[in-house]
Amino acid sequence: MKFDLSPIDIVDDITKSEFEQKYLNLRKPVIIRKMAKNWPAYEKWTMDYMKQVVGDTKVPLYDSSKADPSKPINASAAEMKFGDYIDLIRETPTDLRIFLFDPIKFAPDLLNDYRAPKELMGGFLDSYPNMFFGGQGSVTFLHYDIDLAHIFHTHFNGRKHIILFDYKWKERLYQIPFATYALEDYDVERPDFEKFPALKGVQGLEGFLEHGDTLFMPTGYWHWMKYLDGSFSISLRAWDKSWAVKAKSLYNLTIQRKFDDFMKGNFREKYMTWKEQLAVKRANKALANHLPR
Repeated sequence: MKFDLSPIDIVDDITKSEFEQKYLNLRKPVIIRKMAKNWPAYEKWTMDYMKQVVGDTKVPLYDSSKADPSKPINASAAEMKFGDYIDLIRETPTDLRIFLFDPIKFAPDLLNDYRAPKELMGGFLDSYPNMFFGGQGSVTFLHYDIDLAHIFHTHFNGRKHIILFDYKWKERLYQIPFATYALEDYDVERPDFEKFPALKGVQGLEGFLEHGDTLFMPTGYWHWMKYLDGSFSISLRAWDKSWAVKAKSLYNLTIQRKFDDFMKGNFREKYMTWKEQLAVKRANKALANHLPR
């Protein structure tokens, strides 16, 4: 069994007015094929180039294991020299990923290789945007970004499988309370609707990114990503104009995160068990009430 998935819209290029009317104002995802083709990065950002400019900096690595209830959500599984990691993902499948790494701090010349799409919208946040690296078969678990920014996610050197869900489906996706990720006990590609009945009927979007493709992902979108090849991406973030979204972002980054870390540190497995049980209870309640409408 699979989710009810529709294809993500794909365009080669898009004007500001078209982008605003069809995607930004409606908070609808789109893949823009040619947005990055004018970036120097389109030709320069090979695996060899990244290895050369970033070098042997030690980086945290993340795997596909379920989150440890006693640790923060972004706790790493291991460390490796960046150059050795690049060699690893070029040569063999692995579930190891580099998550929220900023190689530009170690290689500032990379700042000259990409362009924030300010011709489409304003409000871009990062002077040093995050990059994400993954081996063939590695998976980014289902979640939404805690800061609720709009994301322009551009991929390099391979293919990536994307599945997205609107924020409104959060309860039906078994969202973990006081967190921005879903229950990790189901397979997003092949969900078990008998074991997790609230997933049945959830509607999402699906697409595939290739070298140079850019995914626009609106604020609050749940996303699951799978590296089909050893490859990497860069995410450029921009604020939503809504002050309500900004306020929710601030709450997530301060009160919610600190409360969750405190509870994990003090109650560990007991706290995580309670959260998972509450996620199931809320999902079943949303299903029974035919939510969202």
